[in-house]
Amino acid sequence: MTDTQLRGTTTANIPGARTVDLKLEVVVIPVADVERAKRFYGGLGWRLDADFVKGDAFRVVQFTPPGSPCSIHFGKGVTSAEPGSAQRMYLVVSDIEAARADLVNRGVDVSDVFHRAAIGEGPSSGPDPERRSYNSFATFSDPDGNGWMLQEITARLPGRVDADNTTFTSVAELAATLRRAASAHGEHEKRNGGKHDENWPDWYAEYIVQEQAGKPLPS
Repeated sequence: MTDTQLRGTTTANIPGARTVDLKLEVVVIPVADVERAKRFYGGLGWRLDADFVKGDAFRVVQFTPPGSPCSIHFGKGVTSAEPGSAQRMYLVVSDIEAARADLVNRGVDVSDVFHRAAIGEGPSSGPDPERRSYNSFATFSDPDGNGWMLQEITARLPGRVDADNTTFTSVAELAATLRRAASAHGEHEKRNGGKHDENWPDWYAEYIVQEQAGKPLPS
């Protein structure tokens, strides 16, 4: 398979693609003032997992964002990168406006929500009018200038999620999914003459699994 053929291809459709799990565990971010960074990330409501000190030359602090399987490290003797040089680190959220409001309430300077109508186009004000996944954003930085980007994703593109696994990382994420399923099911009942669907649990289950796997939703 040539480089050209590989472009836009995922491991899901590459013959012989490796299947060994490689789970991203930690992202290292460079900071100038460890205590200042610790106060900032603690103020976001992120979980403090560790603060290890070894002599005067080494210290590592670990925080984990709510619902995230991946953590961040910063400290002393952890990286030689310039403080503030980590940019465009994505935080996926199910509700961009709620996520922004939470950060604002915590005293964080967050950009207004914006969207891109198409790939390559400049940003437009407000969330995506159709609330399409991957299209709505907001940005903020830590005190050193390391840049974070919120991105709203409610349905993954095909092949991005193992179709056999449906998982939720928080109560809020599950609740948001149930609300979308409820709204879609209401339209389903309307199309059937407004008759109560006694099999609604099966319909909900199919909707939730299909949405997370990026497959066609039930009608």
